[in-house]
Amino acid sequence: MYSDFRLRGEVRILNFIVSAATDVGLIKTVNQDCYCVKVFQTCLGEVVFAILCDGMGGLSNGEVASATLVDAFCNWTAARLPDLCDRGIPDGEIRSDWVSLIHDCNEQLKSYGASGGFSLGTTITAILLTSQRYYIVHVGDTRAYEITDCVRILTQDQTLVAREVERGMLTKDEAKTDPRRSILLQCVGASETVYPDLFFGDTAENAVYMLCCDGFRHEITEEEIYQYLNPCIMSDTAVMKRNLDALIELNKQRQERDNISVVAIRTY
Repeated sequence: MYSDFRLRGEVRILNFIVSAATDVGLIKTVNQDCYCVKVFQTCLGEVVFAILCDGMGGLSNGEVASATLVDAFCNWTAARLPDLCDRGIPDGEIRSDWVSLIHDCNEQLKSYGASGGFSLGTTITAILLTSQRYYIVHVGDTRAYEITDCVRILTQDQTLVAREVERGMLTKDEAKTDPRRSILLQCVGASETVYPDLFFGDTAENAVYMLCCDGFRHEITEEEIYQYLNPCIMSDTAVMKRNLDALIELNKQRQERDNISVVAIRTY
């Protein structure tokens, strides 16, 4: 099933299978995570858009913030994606669209919070996958991964401890258990101005692309992520869903206290 890829002229055409799972977790009564994943048939072949947002647990109405961003980006796929695909998805245009969309959502959420006298915010990691390229936009500490024969993190956490690691003040092992590990440098809705990161690259064949919130990854290792989610075993949607659920349960067994959400996309 995954040994060959089709060619349209000189262009490689990949297909995708997708799965996702979420759980409110052991402590919280509301799931403040929100995600969406869609597969489109386009002139470029199949294209997948996925987004995962983690509403801020310490702020009011985090679920409103995360759903606002997911809705805005899903509306963008309907309004703009067909035209962008027709023109080969120019890097500059998708960068401009996504930065503007996050800016608008930030202003909308700040205004909504101010009108009610409360704060709210959300992280975001979204990915657009074509046969040739991936496009990622990122704010906060949700993550995108590429899993091939190893596990590679495609995003950079916008957190206090990540900055301390970069400055040489903490080691990576110390950062994993630092009590400040969930302190964000910015998030959509609670920051005066948001500066999203964008990452573009080549889509790998026979790979798994994963989006996850921080609650999915705190209590498991990269070795366990590879064991459950490597492309050799992620062969169909049923297996994918079962393995995502198994990692969620493993997190809960290890007393993860946050909401737990993950999206997986398999290329073939």
